[in-house]
Amino acid sequence: MIHLAVFAVMLTAFANAEEKPLALFNGKDLDGWVIEGDDNAQKNNDGEPSWRVAEGTIVCESRGFGFLRYQEKEFADFVLTVEYKVAKGGNTGIGIRTGPFDPKNSHASRPSYFGYEVQLLDDAGKPAKKTSTASLYRYVAPTENASKPAGEWNTIEITCKGPKISIVLNGKKVLDADQSMMKGLEKKPLKGSICLQLHHTKAEFRSVTVRELRD
Repeated sequence: MIHLAVFAVMLTAFANAEEKPLALFNGKDLDGWVIEGDDNAQKNNDGEPSWRVAEGTIVCESRGFGFLRYQEKEFADFVLTVEYKVAKGGNTGIGIRTGPFDPKNSHASRPSYFGYEVQLLDDAGKPAKKTSTASLYRYVAPTENASKPAGEWNTIEITCKGPKISIVLNGKKVLDADQSMMKGLEKKPLKGSICLQLHHTKAEFRSVTVRELRD
C-alpha cells in the first residue's frame, strides 16, 4: 500500500509536470517547425532563407506570404507566450488552433479563416480595432492598443480554454472572447496548430512556449 504522504508527493509531481511550459523554439534552429507559404516564402530577396535563427531569435524577412507552423503537436487548451518585435511598418501575427496552409487554397486555409490569427503590427499609439495588434483578426478588437513601438520587444500571452480566448499584451489584459457566443464563430476548431506569420515585412520571435491546461 502506498503511504498517503508518498501518494501526495506523487500527485504534486504529476501536477507540476503538467504545468511545466513546453518550449516550441529551442533557440538554435527551426527543429519541429515547417515553412509554408507562397513561392516567395522560402527565400528573401538576397537568396537567404526567409525564416532563420540568429542569436537565439527566429527572424522572418521576405516579400512573401506564409507561415512557420509547429508540426510536432496540436494544442487544445493552453497558454501560449511569445516575445516578438516588428520592424517599421511591420505586419505579422500568430496563428492558433489552425491547420496546414495551402497556397492553392489560401483563403480558407490561412489561420484567420481556419482558426484565428492574433494580429501583430507596427501600430503603437493607434486606436484599437478588429485589425489592430492583439485583435482576433477581423473578428474581435482588443480593448486597447498596448503594443510598443517598432523595434521594441513585446510579450503576448494567449490563453485558450474551450471556446474562450483571452489575450494579455505587455502585462495588460486586452481581450476576452467566447466564440460560442459569437455568430459565425461557433464552429471554429477547439484544437489545432500554432504558427507564426510572414507577411512581406520583417519580424522577430523568441521565447515561444506553451503550457497546456488540464481539467
